[in-house]
Amino acid sequence: MSTPVRLAALRRHVVSWQRYAARFRRADGDQVVEIVRRLSCVQLDSIATVERSHLLVLGSRAGAVAPGEVSGLLAAGRLFEYWAHEACLVPVEDWPLFRQRMRARRRHHWWGPVIDSDRALARRVRDEIRERGPLASRHFEAGGFPPQDNPRGACGGGGMWNLKPAKRMLDALWTAGELVVSGRQGFQRLYDLPERVLPPSVLQAPDLDEAATLRGLASRAVRARGALTDRGVVEHFRLDGGAARIAPHLEALAAEGALRRLEIDDGGPPVWVPADAELRDEAPAGGVLLSPFENLLWDRAFVRRLFGFDHLIEVYKREPDREYGYYVLPLLVGDRLVGRADLKSHRDEGVLRAKAFHLEPGVKRTANLEESWRAAFTRLAKQLGLAPDLG
Repeated sequence: MSTPVRLAALRRHVVSWQRYAARFRRADGDQVVEIVRRLSCVQLDSIATVERSHLLVLGSRAGAVAPGEVSGLLAAGRLFEYWAHEACLVPVEDWPLFRQRMRARRRHHWWGPVIDSDRALARRVRDEIRERGPLASRHFEAGGFPPQDNPRGACGGGGMWNLKPAKRMLDALWTAGELVVSGRQGFQRLYDLPERVLPPSVLQAPDLDEAATLRGLASRAVRARGALTDRGVVEHFRLDGGAARIAPHLEALAAEGALRRLEIDDGGPPVWVPADAELRDEAPAGGVLLSPFENLLWDRAFVRRLFGFDHLIEVYKREPDREYGYYVLPLLVGDRLVGRADLKSHRDEGVLRAKAFHLEPGVKRTANLEESWRAAFTRLAKQLGLAPDLG
């Protein structure tokens, strides 16, 4: 039996694996695609208090992403949007891994049989996009069609094209893989037909059975995060069936030489790492501010185990119930999560303002830590094209 790995060594490995940037840089499209590929998926979120989350995640590794870059990569069929962890950017070559989920979610996971309960509406939505090109939900609102195609009557002010049913149908068709997101205007999705956006090699790729699908997703999850427990693999892609369903596929990947399992000296659950991973017991240098929706933080139990850090996302809480603030970015210095920064971008003033900075219990405000905090904050401000204001 192999000697258990020290928890501190595992923590340093996990942080190093993310390859956070220690200095300011600018990212091009190839670098953005490479980061998404390495992370397997990057979560999208509409909140722009500091910046959209995917741009914070990409920026912490690849650097400042030019406006419209991600939308252009979607339009070029180099990335696609789909339900991975949540709604995420995903590398286009992984489209076949999500076909089973697309088929299963033809019955929408929130709204039920939206497509099959109104096939006429589904057909009309697809036909409008086929004839007019990429469309957003606003194009299906009242007034978005010629009068003869936008009847007002028994269905209410917007007829069959009022916002709610059209928006649901667009989301349902996208979730079922019958539409894709070909870009965004602002943060609103533009929907198009898959055959006009995705490369034929992806669309014509053979179907994968359940074993190949689950092993492909599990392998990508572990390689994306550096180390995960069974539960963490499930959480990464929100896989149905829990750890019991994925366990035999992780064992099979280990038997194939793709993964290996490590025991950890804290007595907690073993972890899976890429078979070729070398755990270097060295603390990464520098500090970085992380999006609240950062991949490293998805498995809260694992974050608590590795860092002693209880990750909270408080944007959904009432203000009196918030402990640290509305949009709080954890500060990673070396291999430790040492604080939480409540930040806000004031684009009208051209500044990124620090409303508050809270050190974690037991962390001392040393000169080195202060320098790391200021450097990380200044770098983030520059990445956003704003001036830093520490208050």
